[in-house]
Amino acid sequence: MTQLQAVIDPISGLLWGWVLIYVLIGAGLWFSLRTRFLQFRYFGHMWRLVLGSRAGAQGGVSSFQAFCVGLASRVGTGNIAGVAIALTLGGPGAIFWMWCVALLGMATAFVEATLAQIFKVPMPDGTFRGGPAFYIQMGLRSRGWGMVFAVLLVFTFGIAFNAVQANTIAGVLDEAHGVPVGWTGPILALLAAPVFFGGVRAVARVAEILLPAMAVAYVGLALAMMALHADHIPAVFGMILGSAFAPAPAAAGVAGGLAAAMLNGVKRGLFSNEAGMGSAPNTAATATVAHPAIQGFIQSLGVFIDTMVVCSATAFIILSSGLYDPAQPGAIAGAALTQSAVAATFGGGGQWFMTVVVFAFAFSSVLGNYAYADANLTFLGCNRAGFMLFRLAALASVAAGAVIALPAVWAVADVAMGVMALVNVTAITLLFPWARAALADYEGALARGETPAFSSRAAGLPATEAKLVW
Repeated sequence: MTQLQAVIDPISGLLWGWVLIYVLIGAGLWFSLRTRFLQFRYFGHMWRLVLGSRAGAQGGVSSFQAFCVGLASRVGTGNIAGVAIALTLGGPGAIFWMWCVALLGMATAFVEATLAQIFKVPMPDGTFRGGPAFYIQMGLRSRGWGMVFAVLLVFTFGIAFNAVQANTIAGVLDEAHGVPVGWTGPILALLAAPVFFGGVRAVARVAEILLPAMAVAYVGLALAMMALHADHIPAVFGMILGSAFAPAPAAAGVAGGLAAAMLNGVKRGLFSNEAGMGSAPNTAATATVAHPAIQGFIQSLGVFIDTMVVCSATAFIILSSGLYDPAQPGAIAGAALTQSAVAATFGGGGQWFMTVVVFAFAFSSVLGNYAYADANLTFLGCNRAGFMLFRLAALASVAAGAVIALPAVWAVADVAMGVMALVNVTAITLLFPWARAALADYEGALARGETPAFSSRAAGLPATEAKLVW
């Protein structure tokens, strides 16, 4: 394992330290320009779509449920620990660059989610499946690359990242409350089992209740802290904006603090909101909607909520607490920094609240990750026995991940996700005319005062396989 990690780490560093940062930011900028910055033009419209999508779908998954499942995977421990790490390594200026990458990533999220809707396929139980593997095969006529993407995603999200989330929960419970890690894994597996075996609908039902409640509670905590430390807020904004372009070298521990702020802010932002990764489109495709662009707008808003709302809440919790010291940014690191900031204001009750938040965010990510894998197992032609074996393997990874640390496996998963992102960005760039046609069709209907209802033929798009829903 040590030798494997020695080989994998340089590859991961190259992918995430340089290649993917430029690829994903470039894609976000390109899609923003080509859609005339739809993330700003339709920002209010996105909120109206989300708030108006609570009604249940006809036998399938509602648009709001699909939104919550996607958000469940996005909003995880990275929103608590990842932001703290970005502050530690890049200084407060890293938060500014997280905001920038999120605003550009909203356009990318629209494109990939809209494509997932266009190329989704119906299931016998009345639900839908779709995602990058499907639009690569149906839109680009390449089942081989679709299978490559599907296999990478099943391993990365279905097995490895579930173990990571379980390990995080176990660590927090052990450090904060002395709960033995040996108990955490089996309990998590028991909690996840009914949802896993209930399928995508069960995941959607749990996610639409758990994720919004905890996100609202967490943001409420941040607002409460900001109210209690109102005199610190101008200084917090000053730190973020002032160090975004000229941070002190101490913020990164090396000369060239600007580069450190950009690198860590962009990297953590991309990790958190997943725009362009090809993960969220797998749940976007499950929604029953009248037009593909509807789910594109809704998933685009998911990027905003993940980074601009939840990640910003963490940043303001830390920076307004007074615990963050620019001269010694690494004195307290990771999730411990966020927990310490809350405990400093609210005492033991705050620490318990943060434990619940970490648990809820990590557990919801486990459920969202399973939903991603489910769609790709369907693409690979997995039968009932295959699904049963995968569910057992996923539960085993949750139970084992709480107890053992496998950094080499996690490093391989990071590389696998990086390759996934490269495959997905290439695909959505080539298939962008489809998303642009869907957007034009949607905008045309709005301009005529009509309710948007999509037809691939009416939109001037070529016919694809007979299974194509639209």
